[in-house]
Amino acid sequence: MGISRDSRHKRSATGAKRATYRKKRAFELGRQSASTRIGTKRIHLVRTRGGNRKFRAIRLEAGNFSWGSEGISKKTRVIGVVFHPSNNELVRTNTLTKSAIVQIDAAPFRQWQLPLNLQIKRGAAAKAEAAETAPTTKSKSVQRKLAARAPTAKVENALETQFAAGRLYAAISSRPGQSGRADGYILEGEELAFYQKQLKK
Repeated sequence: MGISRDSRHKRSATGAKRATYRKKRAFELGRQSASTRIGTKRIHLVRTRGGNRKFRAIRLEAGNFSWGSEGISKKTRVIGVVFHPSNNELVRTNTLTKSAIVQIDAAPFRQWQLPLNLQIKRGAAAKAEAAETAPTTKSKSVQRKLAARAPTAKVENALETQFAAGRLYAAISSRPGQSGRADGYILEGEELAFYQKQLKK
């Protein structure tokens, strides 16, 4: 018995049993879930209907995550799954799916923020790192973008505490089992507050 995505086996809205007038068809085919885990990148190619391809991610360790309020995205490491709206088992097994809430490495985003002189890091270590990542190493277009952003630059307190810990909460918005990528966005504002409440529970 293969996995089938047909609805012919279901009863009608009134509860009547439908007549079986044909067997399974290839266009009703379903496949096993990818169950993408965290680890060294491993992707299988799956030939699909019409000669198209799916990229079945078996293991992934990094993805592109966007920071909405800053208008940037960086490639960073995925550390672990901390919450899943559908199933706690996916948290226990560190399974990457769409809408999973994960922790990611904050280093690439911290480097972006340092030239803006925000107090994400404090003390002599911050000054030393700011000197290393001086804006002279950046292109003129990036320098202009930083200069325009500097007067209004402000990171919310919830994100600052995450930066201090070196880890950010993010949501996966791509489908790793279909596209072979674990891309998403950093949680901010009300959405971040909501998931922090869920994590406390």
